[in-house]
Amino acid sequence: MAEKIRLEDRECPLSATLGLVGEWWTLLILHDAFDGYTRFDQFQANLGISSSLLTSRLKRLVARGLLERRQYQTNPPRYEYVLTELGRSLRSVIVVLAGWGNARLPPDGRSMVLVDAETGAEVEPVVVDRTTGRLLDGPAFVFTAGPAASKPFRDRYQARPQPIQQRQVTEYPL
Repeated sequence: MAEKIRLEDRECPLSATLGLVGEWWTLLILHDAFDGYTRFDQFQANLGISSSLLTSRLKRLVARGLLERRQYQTNPPRYEYVLTELGRSLRSVIVVLAGWGNARLPPDGRSMVLVDAETGAEVEPVVVDRTTGRLLDGPAFVFTAGPAASKPFRDRYQARPQPIQQRQVTEYPL
């Protein structure tokens, strides 16, 4: 899907990511994979997607390294589709998207909720900075040009703060 990205947006990580997973069937297939589905017929039955469309989406996910195609039967040949490490790394994105959708619904209008697997307590996903724990959804955080930014990106973000490298703190036992 990279061919649908405007030339000036190709370096943008958001545009590149949407080019990879931005089509809604792709996100739904990944969601099913996170729920443990691995076989073509499982995806098709759950999603109600045509076999030709599912075939093309699975091929794309395999080609992009998000799923791995593994043979589980030889006669006739049958394959399953297993999340790769790269594919598994998208789980938090899908969790946050579902949480965002649920936050706009009354509690009794939610068809799927995220819960703690041990306690069953409903949880609300949020995005925080790994270092400080601060919520990233407000105006205190802005995008700016990174070290590999082209001139158009540097120009776009010239009035924004420049990134500084966080100093790595090494902990020494006392």
